[in-house]
Amino acid sequence: MAKWVYSFGNGEAEGAAEMRNLLGGKGANLAEMSSLGLPVPPGFTITTEVCTWYYDHDKSYPDELSAQLFEAVDKVGVATGRNFGDTERPLLLSVRSGARVSMPGMMDTVLNLGLNDETVEALAKEADDRRFAYDSYRRFIQMYSDVVLGLDHHEFEEILETHKEQNELELDTDVDADGWLSIIAKYKDLVEEELGKPFPQDPREQLWGAVGAVFSSWMVPRAVTYRRLHDLPASWGTAVNVQAMVFGNMGEGSATGVAFTRNPSTGEKALYGEFLVNAQGEDVVAGIRTPQDITEKARIEAGSSNPSLEMLMPEAFAEFQSYCDRLEAHYKDMQDLEFTIEKGKLWMLQTRNGKRTAKAALKIAVDLVEEGVLSEVEAIGRVEPGALDQLLHPTIDPDAERDIVTTSLPASPGAASGAIVFTSDEAEKAKGDGRKVILVRVETSPEDIHGMHAAEGILTSRGGMTSHAAVVARGMGKPCVAGAGALRIDYRNGVINCAGRQLKEGDTITIDGATGQVLSGEVKMLQPTLSGDFGILMGWADRGRRMKVRTNAETPQDAKVARDFGAEGIGLCRTEHMFFEGERIVSVREMILAGSEDGRRAALAKLLPMQRKDFADLFEIMHGLPVTIRLLDPPLHEFLPKSDEELAEVAKAMGADPELLRDRALALEEFNPMLGHRGCRLLVSYPEIAEMQARAIFEAAVLAAKETGAPVVPEIMVPLVGVKAELDLVKGRIDAMAKAVMEETGSELTYHVGTMIELPRAALRAAEIAQSAEFFSFGTNDLTQTTFGISRDDAASFLGTYQAKGILEQDPFVSLDQEGVGELISIATERGRATRPEIKLGICGEHGGDPASIDFCEGVGLEYVSCSPFRVPIARLAAAQSALKKQSSD
Repeated sequence: MAKWVYSFGNGEAEGAAEMRNLLGGKGANLAEMSSLGLPVPPGFTITTEVCTWYYDHDKSYPDELSAQLFEAVDKVGVATGRNFGDTERPLLLSVRSGARVSMPGMMDTVLNLGLNDETVEALAKEADDRRFAYDSYRRFIQMYSDVVLGLDHHEFEEILETHKEQNELELDTDVDADGWLSIIAKYKDLVEEELGKPFPQDPREQLWGAVGAVFSSWMVPRAVTYRRLHDLPASWGTAVNVQAMVFGNMGEGSATGVAFTRNPSTGEKALYGEFLVNAQGEDVVAGIRTPQDITEKARIEAGSSNPSLEMLMPEAFAEFQSYCDRLEAHYKDMQDLEFTIEKGKLWMLQTRNGKRTAKAALKIAVDLVEEGVLSEVEAIGRVEPGALDQLLHPTIDPDAERDIVTTSLPASPGAASGAIVFTSDEAEKAKGDGRKVILVRVETSPEDIHGMHAAEGILTSRGGMTSHAAVVARGMGKPCVAGAGALRIDYRNGVINCAGRQLKEGDTITIDGATGQVLSGEVKMLQPTLSGDFGILMGWADRGRRMKVRTNAETPQDAKVARDFGAEGIGLCRTEHMFFEGERIVSVREMILAGSEDGRRAALAKLLPMQRKDFADLFEIMHGLPVTIRLLDPPLHEFLPKSDEELAEVAKAMGADPELLRDRALALEEFNPMLGHRGCRLLVSYPEIAEMQARAIFEAAVLAAKETGAPVVPEIMVPLVGVKAELDLVKGRIDAMAKAVMEETGSELTYHVGTMIELPRAALRAAEIAQSAEFFSFGTNDLTQTTFGISRDDAASFLGTYQAKGILEQDPFVSLDQEGVGELISIATERGRATRPEIKLGICGEHGGDPASIDFCEGVGLEYVSCSPFRVPIARLAAAQSALKKQSSD
């Protein structure tokens, strides 16, 4: 019989940390903490396999689940001395999600489950605290109605706020027992009015409802969006964790909190977190009350007058500190913990590897090596390559003038400027329109995930350093300022009021996630510098990787940036990008619109010195490193004049009739230009283009070699080859030009001619093409287009639907389609090497900076990847991780 439920508690567990795929991260770690003897409320985990079953069988459950579920509930009852649904000593439960990878706030939770009109009286009597019992019951009704019954939680909040206003109460904790009774009655009336039936009183019905709600939340839009942004497969599913409730809202001797064993923003080795007295867990992250610092050191640094946990509950704090040290040592990583103190008794509710900024990740990894906890190889695996992107963004110039609107919590480092928007939908729309915005909210919720991703940064008026906004922003690498209580955000009128100032929707502001400042206007930024921990870790990574990392660059600026980031050459110089500036575009248009070869050659002669200087600059910057130059690739229509003024300019330069040129331009139009007269097809039709570019490359190589003293070995790439004869014809012109330049200059030239594999036919005929090609560079952008028959320019309109419906796990233009496009790469690699064993193989599409795609390239055995300059560090680290993973599995 299949086992669907795993129990834990009282120092024992049926699961373990390594079972995270089955139990989810939370369930696996609860089991691990139980086995370690930590005080974990007893409970059980319903496996991720049930979630898969649930969606595969029309949202139903395996037959054996019910018996296993309630057997586990009884086991919890025995461990706690309580019974589920009992009217004297009722067992109350928390029901939480738990995917194998942390998805903070994305899925649903239900607390205080098991309360009804009878058990709440038993709880009040047992605790000798009516207020606590009714407070717990109103929380349960509100949360269950929202999560399970689908009612808007704002309607419940409105009832609560109205009661507080009418009774002149400021905080929820000011509401007394009779007040909660009155509110509960209104809550239940609201449920019955909206649903036509009373709030469920049967604890077993409540439990099934909560379990179903957690599984259903795996597919809610915010969770789907989060998985898409973090490349998490829907097939993983979530587990459900059910535990005996422990109460942080049982008076002044109780509390609840969240903590990290190290600072998640800076990586500093210091306990970092917040707590609230007389509260439940959701109060800390919701931002309804201002949380207090856990340590006295943090309280002093924050200038807070509210006592720290260290001072308020010293015994519980000391015990908690010991568990923090123990868990970090056990997991060999910074931990993110949740805890509750119930009448002085400490309970550990969760531990997981904490989300952190890239800066913190680097420091923690390097420090753990210095502390002897990790090896260098282990440290390389502890930093997410994509997170390095956070280090490559601007910070505010310290000399810039700052018009400070307010200062609050520096919740996620970095800085950003943008126009104020108040909704996530507006942020997403602005992103689509190419506008930069700052998302301003009273507090964010999981429903805001799409807007947070679209915005340059996030600003909230509520919430602390562990609020939803702070945690999600840090994970995304977005700057965030949280808890700016001085701001009065008026959604209805689209304004922010602060100390006599008013900012409107659309006004530009700057937020500084390092200082917590909110600034009026756009403030000057500085580009980051990479050193210290970054340099140390990247040094380890470079020793561990096999593949080289090159860059895609055609300007001196991009080439210099890439070299600074550690690029080992240029893997793709797109020469057409050099043609759009100033007088160049006029000469290119002259060449295209010329009616004869002589006319084309005359125009190309104007371009030759420009191209020669372009290439010489790149060769000098790369100083002997390989440079792969792709000959003219795009269809000619991209260069054609778009306006009458542009057409007249070309006509004047050529001394031609504008109307004749217009007719010529119309004749060059194609129905499907990306599959038309472009790439090597142009070079076959107009070989003089290849000749000019080859001459420019070779003359530049001679000049750069003399200037730098470093050998220059150009790699000339012929694009869009599908037939060997195409390559042979173009290569013949290149070789002839090399011979001519050597004779003219008296210099010896070493060079290589290869092709970009971007057509399925080229991949399949690689053995034949390799007879002429000395290298292959996989152009995965076009190879993906031609393999799928999808235009990357138009695919966004439907690929999101494909991902939502599970047809494609990922956008194939973002992460390589390893099954289809990847198989073509494997075929071409194998067949190319069979013909030419020493053939050089690389990848130069956008996938060259994607860690998952880099992992595939390592598996195939490519020599290098090439990516945009700012993704070079990401590629270096990802290549190291892939190489080390492959070594460990061999």
